[in-house]
Parts: sequence; C-alpha cells; structure tokens
Amino acid sequence: MNEAILPLLPKDRNGCPYLQLAPMEGVGDACFRKAIASIGGFDEAVRDFLRVPTNAHVKSLSKVYMADELSPIPLAAQIMGSDPELMAAMAQELVLRGAQRIDVNCGCPSNTVTGRGAGSSLLKDPNVLHEVAKAVVDAVSIPVTVKMRSGYEDTSLFEENLLAAESTGVRYITLHPRTKVDGYGPPAKWELIAKAKSLLKIPLVGNGDILTVENALDMLRITKCDALMIGRGSVINPFIFHQIRAHFAKEPYVPKWEDLSRYLDLYLANLSPEAPMRMRVNKLKQLLGFLFKSNARLLEKRMQILTADIQDPAAFLCHAKALLLEN
Repeated sequence: MNEAILPLLPKDRNGCPYLQLAPMEGVGDACFRKAIASIGGFDEAVRDFLRVPTNAHVKSLSKVYMADELSPIPLAAQIMGSDPELMAAMAQELVLRGAQRIDVNCGCPSNTVTGRGAGSSLLKDPNVLHEVAKAVVDAVSIPVTVKMRSGYEDTSLFEENLLAAESTGVRYITLHPRTKVDGYGPPAKWELIAKAKSLLKIPLVGNGDILTVENALDMLRITKCDALMIGRGSVINPFIFHQIRAHFAKEPYVPKWEDLSRYLDLYLANLSPEAPMRMRVNKLKQLLGFLFKSNARLLEKRMQILTADIQDPAAFLCHAKALLLEN
C-alpha cells in the first residue's frame, strides 16, 4: 500500500483514538519518556522541542535526537525556530537520524523563546507561519505536522493561522486551545478545537486539560477531534493511556503497584549520575509533585514529599514509595 494513503492517526481495533504523549519542556524529558514507556499505552511520543536558532549548526544540534529512544514506540521530532532555511536543514538532518515525523512548534509560550521570534510568536503573522512550515514540508518526504496554540495575545488570527498551516501540506495539526498569553492558566477552550475541526480538511489532534478518562471522552464528544495528545495528565497519572483504551475495549483496568514502582525506578536510573544528588532529588520531587495530585489522599501528603529533607536520591525515592503504598 502506498504510504501516502496510510492513515497517520489510526484507531485501534476497539475504536480507541490514536493516543500521543505530548512534548513537555522541563518535565517530559528523556528520563520521563523512558519511564512512562515502560508502562506504555500510547501509540507515539513527541520529543521536547529541538531549538533551531538563527546561528544554528544543525548537524550538531540534531544529534540529541534518538529515533529508537523508546523503541518499539515511535518518537517524533519537534523543531522550533523562525528561519525557514535552517528549519528545513534541521528537518533533513533528523530524517537522516531516523525520524518518521517532524512536528513544527508554533505553540511554546516561553518568553525566552518568543523573544527570539519562535514558538507561539509564529502565530503573530500567518504568512511567517506558512513560510516556516512550508519550508519544512518541502524539505523532507516524511510526514510534517504542526502543533499550535489558539493565538498569541488573542484569537483574532485563529482561523488565518489554521488555514495558513493547512495550506503548506502538513499532514495534520495538533491544537492546544490556549493563547501564548494564557500560558497554562485558564481552562483550555475546547470549543476552539471544535471550531478548528469544522474548518480543516486535514485531521486534528486535540490537546489540553485531559486529566482523566472522562476528560478524554468529553473532548472527543465536544470537539470531534481525530486523536488525543496528553501531557500533564500523563505525569499525574501514568496509567491514563491504558485506562482510556480499557474504556473502549469495555474491559476493566487496574494499575499495578509493580508497574508504578518500575516506572519510578527507571526514572531515577535514567537521571544523570554526574548530576549532583540534590539536583536528582529535585527532579524526583518534580515528578512526584505531579503524581501526588492523582487522588485526594495523596494530595494531603504532597507537601510532605516536596519539603522532605532527604539528600540521597535512592533514599528519597524509598520514602516516597512508602507514602504511595499507604495511599
């Protein structure tokens, strides 16, 4: 079968939509990806963005991307920049490194990023967005996609940005329905995903505020989106992908302690042994700070974890596991 007509976002045999692990700067690094891949349940992950500055040496920058990092789960490469030629060159390097999909970041709200004209800054001018994405599409033969927010300061260019992205030949768009100014604050406006779905002829992936199975089902019902991308919800509950699948399979799914314990052990094992112990403890605290939001009993113990004065990472994780088992 011609690859061009193969569905990029196939549902599973029970009708569950294609599930993606979102790129998350700072939180969703390789340690997290490798740990949650041991639990699994998602069809594909997207690497946190590779920055392509205006003075980029793309061959060097591309080396941090490892296509087989989560094998057999595919890992898409996401690139972020504002120079069309350099973005195209980076995409070509990533293809040589085994990338099966390139995602163009038009959504990062960080001031250090937008101050350089990248990320969600591309949403200020649909022509610039079009130029950057088109350069990447034209440079490679693999699927190119776009991840975007609903706007920069407001949604006045929402439709124009969507159509500008679609007209480049990208295979689908992932929409996080908050503006750059919104950051991660107000509730995601799912009605904008529904609006985008009605406008676009290409598939649309919904992203934002999927923290439970019920949230996932509500997004599908309200927006009619083609697939789901989950970020923060998977850090709070690393079993969420399996739970969504179980709903569609009409089967029970009970998370196992052994799986959660292995997930935490792998996270610690993949932290750089060269990093100071305090830094490794703080990374564990960041991860567990999310996990301890997963139910009311754990939430009561969250500050106990975040303020624990334990210097050794292994000892800290042992302390955290004891609290998790109790609650």
